[in-house]
Amino acid sequence: MSEPAPQVSIGQIFRAFLTIGATSLGGGVVGYLRASLVGSLKWIDDETFVELLAICQSLPGLNASNMAILVGDRLRGAAGAAVALIGICLPGGLIMVAAAMALDSGRHDHPLVSAALHGVSAGAVGMVFYVTVQLGLKTIRRPADAVFAGATLVCVTLLHESVLLALALVAPVATLWFRPRKNGGRP
Repeated sequence: MSEPAPQVSIGQIFRAFLTIGATSLGGGVVGYLRASLVGSLKWIDDETFVELLAICQSLPGLNASNMAILVGDRLRGAAGAAVALIGICLPGGLIMVAAAMALDSGRHDHPLVSAALHGVSAGAVGMVFYVTVQLGLKTIRRPADAVFAGATLVCVTLLHESVLLALALVAPVATLWFRPRKNGGRP
């Protein structure tokens, strides 16, 4: 993680994560997180975002809430982590309560509800694809990067292993491959 965290108030953290939580779609939240935290707010850089995302993906829980906690903590400690988590979860939590109430009332068979759910699903897939391409362009720079990313992809998609197991298998090999060499060179 390269640069020191900027000075950001607790209120700014809450508002930023509340906005992200209120305007992001499902799996596409990673795209909104990157666009906001790296792009418009410039609270972290791309390298830090990728490092934090790797941590988030290897821990239990949702990537978005994990990222909110890590970034909030980086910016303002435990208080920043708490308000970031509340901010990102509050909109979705309130919407889910409303959706549960609507589904409980028997309106889930309505064609407009079905169409809306299909549209949101397509939007989320598009955002995940966008983030994958953006992060891939930033992090896969050498053939070895592509090999390790491909090995992880094969473990998860073709072998149907958990992400945690795939990382446990690939990470030690990648660590050995990319370790600093005695002559100061890298592969």
